[in-house]
Amino acid sequence: MKVKFSRQFTKQYDKAPVKIRQAFKNRLGIFREDKYNPLLNNHSLTGQLKYYQSINITGGWRAIFKEVDNGEVIFFVMMGTHSQLYS
Repeated sequence: MKVKFSRQFTKQYDKAPVKIRQAFKNRLGIFREDKYNPLLNNHSLTGQLKYYQSINITGGWRAIFKEVDNGEVIFFVMMGTHSQLYS
């Protein structure tokens, strides 16, 4: 599995607190091992984001991604708090 990041994701990651960036690195490691690990709460989204999925970084932070090339490539597009992403 290849993991890529959008420009928007990279900007949001760079602005996130150090603790959140570290938590994302940890969750990405778990994701690479098992993208459906219960800790991640990997789930499909609805509405305008219906082609995307979300994983939990922490209790309040999420990362949104899209699977490309039959799941060969994971493209992270956004990260932020629940209210930042879904409002």
